[in-house]
Amino acid sequence: MAAIRVLIVDDQVLFAEAISPSLRRRRIDVIGVATNGADALDLVRREEPDAVLVDIGLPDQSGLVVGSTILRERPETIVVAVTALEDPRISKRAARAGFQGLLTKSTNLPQFVDSVRSVLEGEMVFPRRPVPGSGSAGRGSGPALDQLTERERQVLALLSRGAMSQTIADALGIAPNTVRTHVQNIFTKLQVHSRLEAVAFVARHGAVARNGAAAAGLATHPNGVG
Repeated sequence: MAAIRVLIVDDQVLFAEAISPSLRRRRIDVIGVATNGADALDLVRREEPDAVLVDIGLPDQSGLVVGSTILRERPETIVVAVTALEDPRISKRAARAGFQGLLTKSTNLPQFVDSVRSVLEGEMVFPRRPVPGSGSAGRGSGPALDQLTERERQVLALLSRGAMSQTIADALGIAPNTVRTHVQNIFTKLQVHSRLEAVAFVARHGAVARNGAAAAGLATHPNGVG
């Protein structure tokens, strides 16, 4: 199995040097480090990495702008925001832009690397945040499910069957970035934080999976997608 090629975009070179050995041990090949947005875009165009870890606070422009440009030019690239700040507004903006996750530099190294690996395997990883008045995702499930659009139900149905973003995009005839947006909207509405939690939600309330699959025209494929 080939290593995944990753570009790190961060003006703090010591941070990149600190995480690179641990990433390589998880078969994540760091192909380069860019210290500003302009160099990052040049490297992405030249090297075509599988994924980019981009710091939000770059010296020449916002990492959110850099990541959005990468996704616009190469939508197949996985983009993960990295920040030293714990600001929920950043997380929301990254999710809306189509980023696959946001990781904070305060996270311990093993957990940080595990999170990167999870994103590369198809998870969306954003910081957990408390939900006022909610003890669990299962509580108040009726209203939560009612908030899902028909398309979000279709996406959730496919998620519950183990489909990754590209498979969902192919099955529904939509772009991978659109899938990512739907997935983040599902997470927000169901008050869950990962695909695994979304699947657990469906396991408790299976009707949404059946209805969504039927709407997507996939009910006749019980053993997989497409």
